[in-house]
Amino acid sequence: MNMPWPKWHKNDGEIVSCFEKVKVMEENLDEIRQMAQDAFEDGLLMEVSEAQMREALHRMVDTLINPYGR
Repeated sequence: MNMPWPKWHKNDGEIVSCFEKVKVMEENLDEIRQMAQDAFEDGLLMEVSEAQMREALHRMVDTLINPYGR
């Protein structure tokens, strides 16, 4: 199930309106979603619990580092 991506906002609340920026962001996230789906399904086929797979994916996202500061 592919849900639509939200409108993207800058830190100041302004909408990111550059078509190319939005296109690249959404293509990147579509690729990540597919890779995560594949890993999730592989884990389930290997009999890892669904809850543990979801937790691992959430934890992975939570550990992402912003290299540009805050």
